[in-house]
Amino acid sequence: MNIVMIGDIFGEIGREMIEHYLPLVKQRYDVDLFIANGENVTHGKGLNKRHYEELLFNGISLITMGNHTYAKREIFDYIDEADRLIVPFNRAKALPGTGSRVIECKGKKIRVTNLLGLTFMDGKPQNPFEAVQDVLANDESDIHIIDFHAEATSEKLAFANYVDGKVAAVLGTHTHVATADERLLPKGTAYQSDVGMTGPYNSIIGCETESIVDRFVKGIMTPFKIGEGEGQFNAVLLRISDDNKVAAIERIRIDPDHPFR
Repeated sequence: MNIVMIGDIFGEIGREMIEHYLPLVKQRYDVDLFIANGENVTHGKGLNKRHYEELLFNGISLITMGNHTYAKREIFDYIDEADRLIVPFNRAKALPGTGSRVIECKGKKIRVTNLLGLTFMDGKPQNPFEAVQDVLANDESDIHIIDFHAEATSEKLAFANYVDGKVAAVLGTHTHVATADERLLPKGTAYQSDVGMTGPYNSIIGCETESIVDRFVKGIMTPFKIGEGEGQFNAVLLRISDDNKVAAIERIRIDPDHPFR
């Protein structure tokens, strides 16, 4: 079985990259299931219902979120019916949504869990090292993939080693910059610190370059502007063996400097 996790989809360009490249990636890598992080889909922050349904229509089976989950108030209107949406499991418990879901594919039960990190993150989530125990204690899935949405690489790697051998993969999101550290940990869990971003290529993590540079040069909080121009598609491929272990992990990178051929 081949499963692809797509990094943070950012804005209109990110959605266009999904529409264009998902069928090509599916064919090239013989993909059975697509998962994607969608917390930046709608204008760079949050996810409205129309875009949620668009991603499902284009072939994504499960959508994870992050610290911008509730940025668009519209999510409160449809979240209870959104059975393919996965919000952070360790969010404040007063907030709605489901933090871990199981989907069947080719006779296998595949669980996807979304967790927030603590370091440099807002929202006061529960400690993910504690929260994940509730999921693991009741998990009867064949394959368990965790989207660990966090800022600090050290926290992501520490968490992955904490659950090494207990889940199939821990894949980082949030920083929007793909890391080159994909690997299998000693007990078999696949890991990558950050899958990267699917959105504007000539940008600073999805935003128009000049406005972000001004923030650093002038020390003032200039408004975010969504980047324009050519796009990029960042994802990671998990090749799952018949015994439900990850046999290989492989980065997928498509952008103007790395065209799809």
